[in-house]
Amino acid sequence: TIFDASYLILGLGDVYLGAPCAVPIDPRHRLNTSKYNPARTVTAEGTVGIGGVYMCIYGMDSPGGYQLIGRTLPIWNTFTRNTAFKDGKPWLLRFFDQVRYFPVDEAELTIQRQAFREGRLNIRIVEDNEFNLGEYKAFLKRESESITNFTTKQATAYAEEVSYWQNDANDTNKSSNNDNEIKEIRSDSGPEVTICADICGSVWKILVEKGQIVEENAPVIILEAMKMELTIRSPIACKISSILCNVGQLVNAKDVLLEIEAV
Repeated sequence: TIFDASYLILGLGDVYLGAPCAVPIDPRHRLNTSKYNPARTVTAEGTVGIGGVYMCIYGMDSPGGYQLIGRTLPIWNTFTRNTAFKDGKPWLLRFFDQVRYFPVDEAELTIQRQAFREGRLNIRIVEDNEFNLGEYKAFLKRESESITNFTTKQATAYAEEVSYWQNDANDTNKSSNNDNEIKEIRSDSGPEVTICADICGSVWKILVEKGQIVEENAPVIILEAMKMELTIRSPIACKISSILCNVGQLVNAKDVLLEIEAV
């Protein structure tokens, strides 16, 4: 399906540096995928991903949450000597361009990427191709039965897949060693309270150590979700009694991250 599809670019800058937001023209070529949450912290430049029904090419090494399907040529002109980048623009693609992919092995792609950077490899660009809206609507009408059958089957399969995720999440929550409820613990040294995650994500940084004294509103943990950082702050001046998470750990909303003691 990926190699049969013609991806119509509807927007640029979807993630970074001229990255296209593109959708297959034929609805039967539209894969429907979820996005990672939390997102990857690193996605290699030139990686091709799909999120929902949209295709994207990463213009630089960056975080990302799309499902990865391959890698292609550079789309951002960073020290690239290739005439495909026109009019002094550093981005390769334009609105309403159509992108097609062809299979190559990893070794061949490595050679092609370097040759493209150096201007020794040209890509096939068809300038006089026209997208006719009337003809497209006629195509959709002509193929409506086949398109409906495909989208119905796809929606059913996707709903079934989502149910598997929900069941897995429920099983994980039941077996988790981490108490997901905000609680108050009494100890000989005085009352302890907890600091919990506000969102689902991954633990990006732990900014405190056990036994450390911190001020009210001091940053204690940074979570990462969907390419964004969320700073968790201490609600009171306190002593860190326990750290109940690790860097890189996936957490759900209301998972207990720290136990603290008021000072």
